[in-house]
Order: sequence, then structure tokens, then C-alpha cells
Amino acid sequence: MSPILNIKNLSKSFKTGDQVLKILEDINFSLNEQETFAIVGPSGSGKTTLLGLCAGLDDTSGGTIELCGVDLGSLNEDERAILRNQKVGFIFQDFQLLPSLTALENVIVPLELQGDKNASAVGKELLKKVGLESRINHYPSQLSGGEQQRVAMARAFSNRPTILFADEPTGNLDEESGENVVKLLLDLNKEAGTTLIIVTHDLELAKQTQRMIVIKGGKIFKEETKA
Repeated sequence: MSPILNIKNLSKSFKTGDQVLKILEDINFSLNEQETFAIVGPSGSGKTTLLGLCAGLDDTSGGTIELCGVDLGSLNEDERAILRNQKVGFIFQDFQLLPSLTALENVIVPLELQGDKNASAVGKELLKKVGLESRINHYPSQLSGGEQQRVAMARAFSNRPTILFADEPTGNLDEESGENVVKLLLDLNKEAGTTLIIVTHDLELAKQTQRMIVIKGGKIFKEETKA
């Protein structure tokens, strides 16, 4: 079985004046279907940059990334966007909900872009799964942070992604809301059979995944697999 995500000798650097700033260096790992995986590290370690590269949101400086069997380096920007729309889901720290849309409308945006005639029914079912069936007509400003992140989770799963990238999904939440969001995320992910990658500085969250890597100074410091 070929991996869903295969990273080989990945590096990323930026040129600032006469200097080259290395963000990531010699990163190697791969993920199979339905695996849960965490990327852990302090602020500035390069973990969010790594997530963006894995999702095809940025270009590498070296190495290769194969996502869902496709070499991202062989695709142009439009082709990468099509691959993301078809195969990838995202959850962000700051929710990234559209303020002028209701919870339901936010969830079904990806489906409507694909012309899915069942978008509304799918959206309502997902909002029910995250415990927000009574809030479908509320706008983001009328929802708590935890509720907004649950809407964002429902949206992320709406297009039935093959792989889901979550960048600090509990970063803007209090401890209780964060724990609830993590449990929901892992439960939804298990039900959907999605490969999940979480970027976090929270070691307790990372330990709930099957595998984790710790990044320090742009390099993999260690890797752990749950027994």
C-alpha cells in the first residue's frame, strides 16, 4: 500500500539580503491511510511551514512531497488547488469562518463549490455530529470559540477528505473547550477513515495520535510511535 503522504529530504529556506535563512532541513517521513500523526515543536521551529508544504500551499526549496500519489513539485498552482479541493481538509487555529455566512452556510461552502446537490443535508448532519444542530442559523459572531471550531471541523469533513491538516486546532480555546474539540476531531476522523496530521505545541494532544515527530531548529529531533 503506497503512503498517502511521502516526504523525502524536504528543505525550505528564504533569502534575506545576502543571507539564507533555513526553516526546514532534511525532513523525512511518510503516512499511510487512516493514520493519525502529530508534528510538535516550539514556536519558530518550522512546524506550520512544514504543514503548509505538505498541503501544497507553498513550494519547497529541496526534496519531494507526494500527496495522494501525486508529486506536488510536478503541479502548477491551479493543479495543486484542484488536488486540495478534491482530497484535502483544513482546520486552522483562528477558525477562518466567513462572518457573513451562518454556521450551515460555512460548512457547505466546499460542497457548493463542487456542485453537490445534497450540500444542505450533509451540512446539517455534520453540524448534528458536532452538537450544533440548534445553531445552524447562527453567525460566527454569535458562537463561542469552541463552537466556531466545531463549525470549522464540520466544514473540514464536508468534502470527505482523504487527508486532513489541523494547525493548532486548540490554540485559541480554553482547556475545556480544547479537550472537547480534540475528542470530537479524533472521533470524526476515525468514523470518516481520514488520515490526520495535527500541528501543535501541546504534547498531551500529540500523545493522542498514533505517531508524532518533534521538530527543533527545522530538523526532526525525535519520532515516537504509540505501542
